Amino acid sequence: MNLFSGILYNLRGLWLGVRTPRLLMLGLLRFVVVALLTVGLSGVILAKHAEILALLWQRPESAWIVWAWYLASWLLSLLLMGISAVIAYLLSQILFAVLVMDLMSRITERLVGGPVAASPRVPVMTQMGFLIRQEVPRNIIPVLLTLLLMVLGWFTPLGPVVTTIGPLVAAIFLAWDNTDLVPARNLQPFKLRFKSLVRSLPFHLGFGLPFLIPVLNLIFLSFAPVGATLYHLDREKRVAGAPPEASA
Repeated sequence: MNLFSGILYNLRGLWLGVRTPRLLMLGLLRFVVVALLTVGLSGVILAKHAEILALLWQRPESAWIVWAWYLASWLLSLLLMGISAVIAYLLSQILFAVLVMDLMSRITERLVGGPVAASPRVPVMTQMGFLIRQEVPRNIIPVLLTLLLMVLGWFTPLGPVVTTIGPLVAAIFLAWDNTDLVPARNLQPFKLRFKSLVRSLPFHLGFGLPFLIPVLNLIFLSFAPVGATLYHLDREKRVAGAPPEASA
């Protein structure tokens, strides 16, 4: 699996989601919640836009370079909107979206009918509690630290590098938050699931790149569990069809 495969699975999940009424309804529910949170957060963050830009770059007096200042202003606005969407996504995860994501994943499994590993015989509430607890080490802490590094990067000599790498790291963890749904539901240990992420970083980067597109990222985030489940089902098919030494 490479970067292009990750993008493709995200698009496949979006297409299946909009064509399936149940998935479409759940995806739109997530979209509405994330959109409302994003609008509210964007209003707060963009209200401080001028102050943030002034800290980074005072408006130049020369008319020859003032155009670059305006360009930087627009780019900063887009970046702040992207950050707002990511924060809104994390808030929605904490409030209710983990349950919706798991339901979308289960519906996708039934639609595709692929070979899914049997879930442990534990109460549903135990599985849900485990999934919710996984949000902290799997997504919330890494993404918040990434956003913090991005903000700090604006005030250091390495700012351009940190500001570029930060969103890419956030995209990887946002992708993992979706591809990890099925293994986490099956109560696989965190260490084992994290090793799986490390072995497939290019794929997860590709899967997460659409999450960095302002406005459109709200749509991709809403239907990401579908594409992530398709990825998991296809991987299980490959492992099931591989010879014993290859699947070990």
